[in-house]
Amino acid sequence: MTDVSKNEYASDESPTTDVHRVGPTLPVLSDIATGAVQSPTPTVERFVNHFLRELNFGQGVLLSRSTINDQYIALAKTVRKYMMADWLDTGAKRREGGTKTVGYLSAEYLLGRQLSNALLATDLQDIAADALRECGIDIADLRAQEIEPGLGNGGLGRLAACFIDSLATMDVPCIGYGIRYEYGIFRQTFEDNRQVEVPDSWLSLGSPWEFPHPERQVRVDFGGRTEQYTDDEGRERSRWIPGWNVLGIPYHQMVPGFRNHTVNTLRLWSAKATQAFDLQIFNSGDYAEAVRAQTFAENISKVLYPEDSTPQGKELRLQQQYFFVACSLHDFIENTLPQDFDLHHLPERIVFQLNDTHPVIAIPELMRILVDIKGFDWDDAWDITRQCFAYTCHTLLPEALEVWSVELMGKLLPRHLEIIYRINKNFLEEVAEAFAGDEMRIRRMSIISEHPERSVRMAYLATIGSSKVNGVAELHSQLLRDKVLPDFSGYWPDKFTNVTNGVTPRRFVFLANRKLSDLVTDAIGDGWVTDLEQFKKLEPFADDPNFRQQFAQVKQANKERLYNLLKARDGLDLPRDAMLDVMVKRLHEYKRQSLKLLHIVSMYDGIISGRVSTESVVPRTFVFGAKAAPGYHIAKETIFLINSVAQTINADERVKNVMSVAFPANYNVTLAEKLIPAADLSEQISLAGKEASGTGNMKFALNGALTIGTDDGANVEIRELVGDDNFFLFGMDEPQVEELRAKGYDPESYYQSNENLRATIDLLASGHFTGGDRRLAAQFVDNLRTQDPFMALADYQSYLDAQARVDEAYRDSDAWTRMAILNVARTGFFSSDRSMRDYRERIWNV
Repeated sequence: MTDVSKNEYASDESPTTDVHRVGPTLPVLSDIATGAVQSPTPTVERFVNHFLRELNFGQGVLLSRSTINDQYIALAKTVRKYMMADWLDTGAKRREGGTKTVGYLSAEYLLGRQLSNALLATDLQDIAADALRECGIDIADLRAQEIEPGLGNGGLGRLAACFIDSLATMDVPCIGYGIRYEYGIFRQTFEDNRQVEVPDSWLSLGSPWEFPHPERQVRVDFGGRTEQYTDDEGRERSRWIPGWNVLGIPYHQMVPGFRNHTVNTLRLWSAKATQAFDLQIFNSGDYAEAVRAQTFAENISKVLYPEDSTPQGKELRLQQQYFFVACSLHDFIENTLPQDFDLHHLPERIVFQLNDTHPVIAIPELMRILVDIKGFDWDDAWDITRQCFAYTCHTLLPEALEVWSVELMGKLLPRHLEIIYRINKNFLEEVAEAFAGDEMRIRRMSIISEHPERSVRMAYLATIGSSKVNGVAELHSQLLRDKVLPDFSGYWPDKFTNVTNGVTPRRFVFLANRKLSDLVTDAIGDGWVTDLEQFKKLEPFADDPNFRQQFAQVKQANKERLYNLLKARDGLDLPRDAMLDVMVKRLHEYKRQSLKLLHIVSMYDGIISGRVSTESVVPRTFVFGAKAAPGYHIAKETIFLINSVAQTINADERVKNVMSVAFPANYNVTLAEKLIPAADLSEQISLAGKEASGTGNMKFALNGALTIGTDDGANVEIRELVGDDNFFLFGMDEPQVEELRAKGYDPESYYQSNENLRATIDLLASGHFTGGDRRLAAQFVDNLRTQDPFMALADYQSYLDAQARVDEAYRDSDAWTRMAILNVARTGFFSSDRSMRDYRERIWNV
C-alpha cells in the first residue's frame, strides 16, 4: 500500500503521476456541457488525488487531522464530481432536444443513503474502496457516517425515490420536484415503552449531495384579495393582490441512472423570507421582532407534515403544498423552457405527475399562470392544463383524500379559490347536460362539498383536471373506479387506468442484499439489474439442491448481519436459530399491527398456560418497525403495548428458547436494507380493501421472504405470480368485508365466541404486560372489543390457522427454501422500471 501519510497535501500543481499530489484534474465543466470533454477514466490513483484535493481544499484539513465526517464529505464530493459531467451533459441534451419531460410532483422523497447508490451507479465501488484503502481508510466507516434524509413518511416517499431512480436508468427526461424540509420525518425514540418524537436534524453535519441555486429563487405569494379589471382587449379579468410572500430557493440533487451516463435532477425547495431582517427594529432592541418575517417564512419548509390537528397546522400544510408547486411550475415555465416557447404547445414538453393529492393545487396554479399572467383565454388554458397533469391516487381511505375548507382556501389563496369555483361550475354544467335531471349525481361530483363544512375536494379536482387517473395495484384501481370515484369513472371510463407499483432492484436487491445478488448473478448473469423479469431464469434452480443450500446460507448470513447490527445499534440480543417474522410499515390501524400483537400474545398464552408445549413450537423472533403519526393516539398506544409485550416476553424464562420480540426504534430505509434481506416471513395483513398497494410486500418477496397476507393491494398480484402453494393466504376478501360491514359488524361477538381470542384479550387487559396496571392497556382493548374498525377480531382465527400452516412449512427447511427461491424467481414483475414503462405507455406518452 502506498504510504499517503508521507505527503498528504494535495498540490494544485500541473498534472503528475505521484499519488501524493493532485493528478489529472476533472475537466472544465463548461466544456462538458457542450459535449466537448468527457470525464477522465477513473483509476485508483486519480480517485486518491481527487479525494485529497476535496479534503484539503474543500474541507480545509490534512488527512492526518481530518474527522470521519471530513472524510465522508470529501468522498461524497469526489463521487459527485464523477457524476457532474454526465449531469450537465444530460441537462444540455434535454434542452437542445426539446424532448417531453416528466415533472414528478411529490411532497415526499425517502431517498435513503446516497453514497452507496452513487458508487453503484457510477461503477466506482471498487475504485473508491481501493483508493481509500491507500489513504488508510475503511470505506465502510464512511458509509455508516451518512445521515439518511427523512424527507418522507413511508411508502409514498420511498416509491417516489424508486421512480426517479428508474426514470434516470431508463434515460427518461425527468425533474423531481419537492420540498427541502429542514427537519424530516421525526427520529423515533422510546421512553417507558412509549414513542417519543425527536427532530430529525439531517442537515446538522452538512449535505454534500445538494447544490443550492439562490439565483434561481422564486417568489411565492399568499393571502390578500382579488380585484376585477378590463384588459387592453376589453376582456374582464381578475388580478391577485397578495398580502405577503416568501422566496423559494432551489436545491438540486443529482439522480444517476445505472451506468448509462444519464443523470436527472431532483429539485427541492427551501422557503426564505423576502425581507428577512429589519435593522431599524433590531436597533430598537426588539431582536425577536426583527427576524419575525424570517421565522414565519422558514416555517413553510421547516418540518415534514406539521401536526394538522390545529387550525395553524392545517394552514401550514396548505402553505407547504402551494409553495412547492408554485415554485416548480414557475421553474419549468420560466427557467427550463426556451424563452420564446409558445405555451400553447406546453403539453408537448411536460407532463406533471401528481403523486397523491398533496400537489393538486398545481392545477389551478397553472390556470392562473396561463390566464392571469400569460393572457390566455379560459378555454384554451383549460385545454392545455388538462393535458399537462396526471393523477396517482394512493389510498382507499376516505380520510386520506384531502379536503380543504373554503374559508382557509379563500384566506390563503383567494385567486385559486375563484379558479376552482369556475372549473367546478363549467364541469357541473357538462355533467348536467350529460345526465339531465340527475341532481344527486351533480351534487356527488361537485368539487365543492357542502357538508360538514364547505370544502374543496382535492381528489375530485385532480380527477377533473388530469388527463389520466391511476391506481397503484389491480385491486386498488378496481376499487378506485368502483368505490372511491365511481361517478367519475362512469363519466370518463377511458381516463382511469392501473399502474402497479414497483421497487428499484438496484437499491433493494443489488445494494441491500449483495450476497443474494452475487448468487443470482453467478446463476443467470447480471442483466437482471436493469431487467428484473430475468429473475424468471431462477425458477429451475429451485430444484437444484446445491443452489438451495447456497440460498439458505445467504439467508443465514443476512440474519447474522442484522442481529449484529441490532445488538450494536439497539442493544438487542436476538436468538440466531429462530424464524424471523417481520412486520415493518407505518403504524396505522388498517395495517393491523394489532392483529400481529394478538398472535404473539396468543402464542405466549398458550405456552405459559400449559396448553402448548415448547417442544411443539417453531421458535420465532418477531420484529416490528413502525412510526406513528404524532397526533394518532391509538397508534401510539399500540406501539406502547407492543413494547410492553416485548419487554415481558423477552424476560420470561418459560418462553426464552421459543419466543422473542424486538421493536428497534426509528425504522427507516437504512435499517430496511438490513432487515428485509434477513426476513423469513413477511407480514402483509391489512384489512382487505384498505391497502392501496404496498411496496414492502414486494421488497420482502424479492429478497426471499414468504408472505402471509390478505387478498389486499399488491398481495393479490404477488399471490397470483408466486402461486397459492407459496403464499399463506388468510382472512376475508373485500366483498366479504363489505358484506359483514353491511350486516353490522360486532367485534364483541367474536370475543365471546372464541375461547383463545378471549383468553388473549383478557391477558392483555389483566395488566400482565403493564406491571399490573390494567388502565395502561384499557384503551387498546376497549377499542378492539367495541369498535375494531378494521376487523382484526373477525380475521383472528383465520390468521392463526394460516400461522399454523407457516409453522408446518418452516419445519421442512429445504422445502421452505425452495418456496423462497420461487418467490424471488416469480416476482421480477415488481420492478419500478416496469412501473415506469407502464406510466410511459399508458399515461405520459414520453
